[in-house]
Amino acid sequence: MRRTSKVYAGLAAITVAVISVIMAVGAAPAGAAVGGSGPYPADYETSASLANHTIFRPQTLPSERLPIVVWGNGGCSANGLSQGNFLREIASHGFLAIANGAPNGSGSTNAQMLTQSIDWAVAENSRQGSKYYNRLDTSRVAVAGFSCGGLEAYAVSNDPRVTTTVIFSSGLLNDADDYQLRRLTKPIAYFVGGPSDIAYPNAMDDWGKLPAGLPAFMGNLNVGHGGTYDQPNGGEFGRVAVLYLTWRLKGDTSAGANFVGADCGLCRSQWTVQQKNLTLDGGTPPTTPPPTTPPPTDPPTTPPPGGAACTAVYSVQDQWNGGFVATVAVTAGTTALTGWRVTLTLPGGASVSSLWNGVASGTSGTITVANQSYNGRLAAGQATSFGFQGTGNGGGTTATCTGS
Repeated sequence: MRRTSKVYAGLAAITVAVISVIMAVGAAPAGAAVGGSGPYPADYETSASLANHTIFRPQTLPSERLPIVVWGNGGCSANGLSQGNFLREIASHGFLAIANGAPNGSGSTNAQMLTQSIDWAVAENSRQGSKYYNRLDTSRVAVAGFSCGGLEAYAVSNDPRVTTTVIFSSGLLNDADDYQLRRLTKPIAYFVGGPSDIAYPNAMDDWGKLPAGLPAFMGNLNVGHGGTYDQPNGGEFGRVAVLYLTWRLKGDTSAGANFVGADCGLCRSQWTVQQKNLTLDGGTPPTTPPPTTPPPTDPPTTPPPGGAACTAVYSVQDQWNGGFVATVAVTAGTTALTGWRVTLTLPGGASVSSLWNGVASGTSGTITVANQSYNGRLAAGQATSFGFQGTGNGGGTTATCTGS
């Protein structure tokens, strides 16, 4: 049973209050860790094409491509510098970290802003003339957040572009939101402030409800809800975040050894550790639900004459009483595409409630889904995908693809 909102309600206000207390008793100010401890001194910038966000990056871009980390702030604060030391530290180790909110901005953020960050990074990586042109690893994306920002991270963790989800001192507020756990298919990690953390009961409740077979890590450090984000280089939370991201987004198994096995690095520290289905090399993939596109439930189909050849493969990732999550893989044939359109025929009683990586027309019966601006151009044989959450039963849906 979810330990809900009478204790955990007002999470945004509590987070801001805790951080204010930490700052008042002498924690380092936001500018104390300029550069970070990594090999690539980092700072932040803004972009006119990504309003109300703060971009943390190495001041000089390294030759290696930068994986992407998108971040929701504590309190869902629209100040993109709320966890500035922490995010600058991550960037200094060769990542592009994008926080919701402008530098010293005011107001609140929402989960859609994390998706906007991913969209922007993908677009900049492919835009000639951008400083990030072919400098980002858009196949490696982490969605993460602290407290209220962790709830934002949960909300978009089913985006098929996401490689891993990282939840810091957060947990779902109500049992009605548990569908967000059921649709998880990629590795997840929790870093929580121990039993004194107001988010601890809800984080542990989520931990117990994760899908069977899902690779997951839980680390508790008894520092309370405020964490160590404002300490130089993000403190201990910054250190373990860099290790986890270096493992999951760069494939560094020496960093991964801090999280895997009975003798893991964090197991021999002040952290209290729990593990599920973790192997350094990825190991046997989870079986419920699958981490990658599962075998199609319906055979791929090709478009009618007149359109460039492409295939659409529909598959159900998760099905529960009253709802489901599905993915459609779109693959170009022997000819490059400048755009694609998929026609879905849903069974009676099924409808689309939310959709990502595509533009939908209609919600039930026969609907069409067109590409977004960033995933319409496909080289011959190249694939992309979109996904959606629906109500009813997802089985029996057919998909056809037409390209241009």
